[in-house]
Amino acid sequence: MYIVQIASECAPVIKAGGLGDVVYGLSRELEIRGNCVELILPKYDCMRYDHIWGLHDAYTNLSVPWYGAAINCSVYCGWVHGRVCFFIEAHSQDNFFNRGCYYGCDDDNMRFAFFSKAALEFLLQSNKRPDIIHCHDWQTGLVPVMLNEIYKYHGMEHQRVCYTIHNFKHQGIGGVNTLRATGLNQEAYYFQYDKLRDNFNPFALNFMKGGIVYSNAVTTVSPNHAWEARTTDVGSGLGHTLHLHQDKFSGVLNGIDYDFWNPEIDRYIPYNYTHDDFEQKLYNKKALRERLLLRSDDKPIIAYIGRLDNQKGVHLVHHAIYHALNKGAQFVLLGSATEPGINAHFQHEKQFLNSNPDVHLELGFNEELSHLIYAGADMIIVPSNYEPCGLTQMIGLKYGTVPVVRGVGGLVNTVFDRDYDQNVPPEQRNGYVFYDTDYLALESAMDRAIDLWYQHPEEFRNLAIGGMKYDYSWNAPGTEYLKIYDWIKHQW
Repeated sequence: MYIVQIASECAPVIKAGGLGDVVYGLSRELEIRGNCVELILPKYDCMRYDHIWGLHDAYTNLSVPWYGAAINCSVYCGWVHGRVCFFIEAHSQDNFFNRGCYYGCDDDNMRFAFFSKAALEFLLQSNKRPDIIHCHDWQTGLVPVMLNEIYKYHGMEHQRVCYTIHNFKHQGIGGVNTLRATGLNQEAYYFQYDKLRDNFNPFALNFMKGGIVYSNAVTTVSPNHAWEARTTDVGSGLGHTLHLHQDKFSGVLNGIDYDFWNPEIDRYIPYNYTHDDFEQKLYNKKALRERLLLRSDDKPIIAYIGRLDNQKGVHLVHHAIYHALNKGAQFVLLGSATEPGINAHFQHEKQFLNSNPDVHLELGFNEELSHLIYAGADMIIVPSNYEPCGLTQMIGLKYGTVPVVRGVGGLVNTVFDRDYDQNVPPEQRNGYVFYDTDYLALESAMDRAIDLWYQHPEEFRNLAIGGMKYDYSWNAPGTEYLKIYDWIKHQW
């Protein structure tokens, strides 16, 4: 099968979050299975060019219609860790992707509307006709719209679109200028409720809604998050649209890259280990304590790795630090705040706790240290308010670090409570789950985990080893996506 991914990110060359990891990981898995996969990306000035091999001109005069005129583009081709990637560069005074950033500009909606238009023009003019176009998040929400309203009448009538939503919070909002720029034009037509009109703002067009309406299949990044998006406020206003299109909407759990996140071969940790020689994990725990100047004592280490913001349940992260200390555990935090107020709060806590030998707060992000924390900690907490998929808990399981999570999104699909989950047999349970957002709920789950560590160490060891045996690689998601591709490929 010939598959083209159109996205705003691909790790490690362009990465602002989990989207980049998914685009790369899924593409790699699909290629391993014998499919032809190509990626189309913006050519940002600030991307990691050191991760691109053999960058060269692929298409030098791509003329992209824009506002009734045209913008000339160059398309470059290179290999990102084995993946064939095409990078679109616009020669325009707008400098769409020469901003020193990926996102965060006032005209982001127009930047990515242009990228979507240019990606389709590249496919059209280079005579590429993939079986499947797989696009991601609001940045490419207009791709299926323009494909069905414009490009299918110019020789692209057989292409099918799978549209994956990674985060419903950011949907891409445009207006009449978006229609004029892209050549869609028909204002009255696209401002209909069943087309692109935002569900709550009658004067705005919603890119993500367009992607849902016009795609052949729509996915999000876990089965439970798909249910949440359709039936709760997690869908950020798109629940009714998802309900109308529920026959083509599903959740496919993300995978993680076990070539990178794997204690057996991890080059960032001092002692490699598997579930068969689990005792080696203790040496990493010792190394973590030495690195962070923690007291060497017979105590469990509880970790938090991730952003410090409201999505991640920052109030519970803060409470977990002190509750762990009160319960005779140590606590390690690695994360950066996205808001000044949250950053100031944790800077204050860092100063306050600086002399405590049982806690270390590392404010910022350090890739090497994150691997050591996964390998050295006994438990990892993920108390998110919402979590479309979540990678932290899956990485923790692979490293034998027992997850303590809130039961939302993909956390429900990956962590099964040792004491209470009736849907899986006891030997397949792998962590602890709580559901409310108050302190008591978090404390209850933490208490059960800490008490098991102290009172039944062999059972805790078996729980950790059982978690390591779970397969959350891209193997299963790859199979699911190929089924979806095959399904929409045969829709006529």
